Formats: sequence, C-alpha cells, structure tokens
Amino acid sequence: MKFNYRARTKEGKMEAGTIEAYSQEAAAILLQKYNIFPTYLAVQEQKSSFLKRATFSPPVSKKDLAIFFKQLSIMLDSRVPVVSSLASLAAQTNKKSFKEIIKDIAGLVEEGAPLSGAFGAYPRLFGPFYINLVKSGEASGNISASLNYISLHLEREHDILVQLRQAMLYPVFVFCVLLVVIAIIIIEVMPRIASLVEESGTAPSAFISATLGFYAFLGNWWWVLLVLVLAVAGLIIFYVNTQEGKSATSRMLLKIPFLGGVLKKVFIARFCSNISTLIVAGVSIQSALKITEDTVSNPVYRQIASQIGKEISEGEKISYVMVKYKDYFPPFVVQMVKVGEETGKLDQTLSQVADFYQKDIKGAIDLFSSLLEPVMIIGLGIVVAAMAISVLGPLYGALGTI
Repeated sequence: MKFNYRARTKEGKMEAGTIEAYSQEAAAILLQKYNIFPTYLAVQEQKSSFLKRATFSPPVSKKDLAIFFKQLSIMLDSRVPVVSSLASLAAQTNKKSFKEIIKDIAGLVEEGAPLSGAFGAYPRLFGPFYINLVKSGEASGNISASLNYISLHLEREHDILVQLRQAMLYPVFVFCVLLVVIAIIIIEVMPRIASLVEESGTAPSAFISATLGFYAFLGNWWWVLLVLVLAVAGLIIFYVNTQEGKSATSRMLLKIPFLGGVLKKVFIARFCSNISTLIVAGVSIQSALKITEDTVSNPVYRQIASQIGKEISEGEKISYVMVKYKDYFPPFVVQMVKVGEETGKLDQTLSQVADFYQKDIKGAIDLFSSLLEPVMIIGLGIVVAAMAISVLGPLYGALGTI
C-alpha cells in the first residue's frame, strides 16, 4: 500500500512525498534508512474496483509461520544469505498477504535493518516473543538455532489448536443438525398438522392446543426471538471483550469441570514452553517472564506471570511464587520448577513439563471426545423424542376424529 508523508531530512529541511510499503511501521523504517524522519504518515486513499476490494487473502496461520521459520533456519544454517533466503521463501509462498510481508522484510534487511528489526515492522504477526528470540540469535551469532526454536514452539502451539478444534467439531455438527430439524418441523410439518386439526372440526385437547400454539408462536415470531438472541449475544460479546469481562470469563472457564482442567493444561504447556524457549535462546528469566506476560492470552495466567516477574526481581524463586497459585499450577509443575532451579537446568525441566502436558492434553481431549459422543447422542435422542411426541400428539388427535 502507499503512504503520504511529511518529513524532516537530516539537514533539517521539510519535504513531502509518497512511499510504498506493506505497513505504516515498515514505511517509517524505510524512510529512516534514508535519513528522512517522518512527522506525518498516513495511508493514501485509493479508488479501486469492486473485484480488487473483494479480493480475499487467507490469514497467516501458526502452521504457515512454523514452516516459514523452519525453512529460513535451514537456509541460514546452509550459509544462504538472509535476503536471498527471504526472496526464495516469498517466491514459494501461496498466500498473497504473507508473500508481500516476506518481500517487505527482505527489502528492509537489504536496506540495512537487522532481521529482528524487520520482523518488528509487523508486530501483529511477529510478536515480542519471536522478535526477542531473533535478537538473541543475532547477539549470539546463532540465529538459525533461534529460528528453529521458534518453529518448534509454533508447531507445538498448532498441535494444541488442532486438537481443540477436532474436539469441538462433533458437538457443533450435532447442534447444527438439531437446528435444521427444528426449523423443518416449525416451517413445514406443524402448519400442515394445524390445518388438519382445524379441518377435523373438533375441539383439540389442552395438550394439542398448547403444542400447536407454541409452534405457531415460533413460526410467527421467530424473527423477534432471533433479534433477542442476537442482542443478548452482542451484549455478552461486548462484556467479554472488556477488561473486567475477559478476567471474569477466564476465571469462570477455568472452574468448569473437565473443560477447566484441559484449559489449565493448555496454558501451563504454553507458559512453560515460552519461558523454556526464551531461556535457551539466552534471554534472562525476568525478561522471559515479561515477554510471556505479553504473549499469554489468558488474563489470569498473564497476571500470574506479572506477579512472578515482580517477586523474582525482589529475589524470590519461581517455585516459591508458584506455590501461592496452587489452583493454577499443580504440585507436579511446582516441584519440577524447583528441581530445575536447584540443578541450574530450569530450561530443560520447563521443556519437559511442556512436553508432558502436550501429551496429557491429547489424552484428555481424546477422552473428552469419546465421552462426548454418547452424551450428545443421548441428548439428541431425548430432544428428537420430545419433538416427535409434540408432533405425533396433535396428528393422532386429528386422525382420531376422522
């Protein structure tokens, strides 16, 4: 995209112009490379055709990033120059948006920016976790190892997401089927039965009247119910997106039987994996906790990471602080962290904890899926039976009068 800018040169002169870059941050970095310091930078308004505006590019997934970092690590380890490696990766990337980002990063590096700085031009895609790992690799001279750590971390994150999505696929499918069945009964079946009852010329029983009245209400006022449902859903979404709502929702989810246990394992695995990966890359424990605090999505564990970081800076050990949060860190985790601190191998023990919970999550999700299937079948059977009774009752009543 193009940006209009007003800037001051190194000599102090003011100038204005247009620059092309993928993001505003990237445009600012490019200008600074030419000793041009922008005072104003905004996207240039462009008139585009409908087809161009309607063009959709799939978002960049964790799997895409994992492959990108793995391939970049292999190329750099094989002594291929950074710019050439990035150009090669851009050429083989299918997603247009990601391709343009990689090209832009290659351009920034070619202009003299460090790789970590080029990644920093896209903070939404490359967060502080990735940037700090790359910086550590640049400082140690082993950037390929840091990129490989990032790739392994992303693969682990992707596996967890895939497992959670697979577990939710079946109940969502059953719920959608149930909605379709209910819609068919309300729209097609019940109006015909109501007509049949009216044609019989007899007074229906109280049960039949109540059933027909209920379905008639749904058929006539479904849009009111839909508006109410959407309004309530909108209010819930609005509340959940507030700071208070996020915290309350996170605490509530963590207390739900079984589901809360799975979510705790997911966040513990991410928490330990993040810190372990950062420590291996040479990041200090305090910095690792701060970066983890910025990257953890759950407000509860984010607050815990912040508190651990504060007490660590005051001389406390991580295991000592974790004991205070026994509802969120099981004794096994605390003991492993304590062993790591005593032996000086905290990165290894945290990695082992992350691997353990990664496998445990898979087992828990498999168990959840195996238990959910019969429960959903029984629940669906009960709902279908109730609807069948409500449909067949009026039908038999009408037929009995013929």
